[in-house]
Amino acid sequence: MKRIPIAILGATGAVGQRMIQLLQDHPWFEIAVLTGSDRTVGRPYGELVNWVLDGNPPSHIANMVVQPSDQVNADVAIALSALPTAAATTYEPLWAAETAVCSNASSYRMTPDVPLIIPEVNPEHVHLIDVQRHQRGWRGALVTNPNCSVIGIAMALKPLADTVGLHHVHAATLQAISGAGYPGVASMDIIDNIIPNIANGVEEEKIESEPRKIMAKLQHDALESAQFTVSAQVTRVPVIDGHTALLSIKTARPLAIDDVVRIYQNYQPPQQVRDLPSAPPRALIVHEHADRPQPRRDRNAGNGMSVSLGRIRSCPINDVRMVVLSHNTIRGAAGGAILNAELLVATGYTQ
Repeated sequence: MKRIPIAILGATGAVGQRMIQLLQDHPWFEIAVLTGSDRTVGRPYGELVNWVLDGNPPSHIANMVVQPSDQVNADVAIALSALPTAAATTYEPLWAAETAVCSNASSYRMTPDVPLIIPEVNPEHVHLIDVQRHQRGWRGALVTNPNCSVIGIAMALKPLADTVGLHHVHAATLQAISGAGYPGVASMDIIDNIIPNIANGVEEEKIESEPRKIMAKLQHDALESAQFTVSAQVTRVPVIDGHTALLSIKTARPLAIDDVVRIYQNYQPPQQVRDLPSAPPRALIVHEHADRPQPRRDRNAGNGMSVSLGRIRSCPINDVRMVVLSHNTIRGAAGGAILNAELLVATGYTQ
């Protein structure tokens, strides 16, 4: 197929760089536009970017001139947004009026007519775009991927929600420093330390609210929020990449632990999602060893797109407890946005 031209909004930051890295040799997409801040506009990308990933940006990308984020390019079919929150709030609707925007920013995640999508969990929410276009008069669309910790948590909750339902969840996270963006957390704060707060509680609010929207039922023209509750506590830990979540789950009806493990081992996303180029061979990987998953050993499973589960066992307070690991800058950010873009193509929501 002829490759689809896309833009990367906010291409100079850590998430934008990861998008560029993941899109090398992509079978469907080619990067046609890079945007950045006023400081970077009009200059070749390779001259101004502080490349924080291994290697260097591809030569053809390094030679591209950075464009302003407030000027929509009508020649692209999809815009991947790595914009910071304030810029995303302003610029994403400008692009979405004309093209399909897949955003990593938090600005519009909880907006009622904006789909908050993990393709393996709620691909049907893509049809909320029809409502969005009708209400806003857009030709394009705005779709978001969740908070970087929520993606792993929601993917772990999905099979149980479908099988027996959920009552409540306690989630404690150990989040990598790359989740704070480059240069991350000051070394004097994070070395030999754990920080028991992120973004003054906003991170916990995201973990408590976003899964309920992700697993909501699409009823006609609106989402009916899922009724389980989530209690979250977050920490920043001295790990470069890979967010870990410790979950304790009260299900709507009890399940034997052997049945829980079997549910996860047999879980398969819809075939349409499995066929997307960035979808991993296994969305959920179940570890049997008592000391897994571990960020250093398991974060790159499925090219960083798989979610790893381990220590699935009974809980003396709730029903099930487990350890969940996902790569926060791939599955939880850049890769998640790219997978959403692939879903839009597969479902016919791109021009």
